[in-house]
Amino acid sequence: MLKYFLFLLILFVSASLSAQPKTTRLAGRHSLDSLRSQLERTASAAQGKVGVAATLLETGESIALQGDQRFPMQSVYKLPIAMVALHLVDQGKLTLDQPVRVDKVEYVSERQHSPLRDKSPDGTEVSVSELLRYAVSESDGSASDVLMRLVGGPNVIMTYLNSLGIKDMIVANTEKELGADNAVQYRNWAKPTEAVALLRLIQQGRGLSESSRALLLRIMTETETGLHRLKGQLPAGTVVAHKTGTSWTIDGLTAATNDIGLITLPSGRHIALAVFVSDARADQKTREAVIANLSRTIWNYWNK
Repeated sequence: MLKYFLFLLILFVSASLSAQPKTTRLAGRHSLDSLRSQLERTASAAQGKVGVAATLLETGESIALQGDQRFPMQSVYKLPIAMVALHLVDQGKLTLDQPVRVDKVEYVSERQHSPLRDKSPDGTEVSVSELLRYAVSESDGSASDVLMRLVGGPNVIMTYLNSLGIKDMIVANTEKELGADNAVQYRNWAKPTEAVALLRLIQQGRGLSESSRALLLRIMTETETGLHRLKGQLPAGTVVAHKTGTSWTIDGLTAATNDIGLITLPSGRHIALAVFVSDARADQKTREAVIANLSRTIWNYWNK
């Protein structure tokens, strides 16, 4: 009888222990399903294709909407270009204070964003560190093209990305080429989940020295574009290291309104978040509000 009682007790304890994780998993799944529904409702206001991927890096918990779809990056692609330049600095092939001659023929078109061109229309000489700041913080198309020239072109950039395991992010053209043909932007694409994977690598310090990583995060945090996107609805003072991307609007259709970045929560944990809005008919204010609201919803979910 005693053996039978002990046997039943063991079965009961085992069942109790196994039930708790299952309950927790079910609750977590229900909670993520609720979050996904919120994100879908918010995304619909863009009147276009919206891709979202987010991961709480310290736990690995993730969520995505159309996360495995291709989206044109536009200036988001300046982030991997800057990473390759910093990688070459780490290898001693470039130096941050190295002067670089920029001829006026390298400037992007007047339609495209380039504070460097506007400041020095006849050409100039600028350091590698300033090119990085212009390209990332100010999203300067001319500076980005000069960096691409310095590192050796798209093939070198793709080799670097592939070495990090990043496959679904394609850098194929210069900014001048993007500006000359609207269709070219679709050849330079990323999947939201892959953008988050790249952000995770940056946070982990992979692919760059600690000093280069620190510089990259600083100029990402100092980004002056897209202040109404990922940062738009977050509490004042929230640290967001991000990179934006924006296309022209042609015949009422905007091919790209993007923002990807690392968001630091009050707890010190980090969210890697990528939002791509493509082929949207909503106006700019609405598109940016969609990104801001998606960001705030995800921030609220993991700010526990």
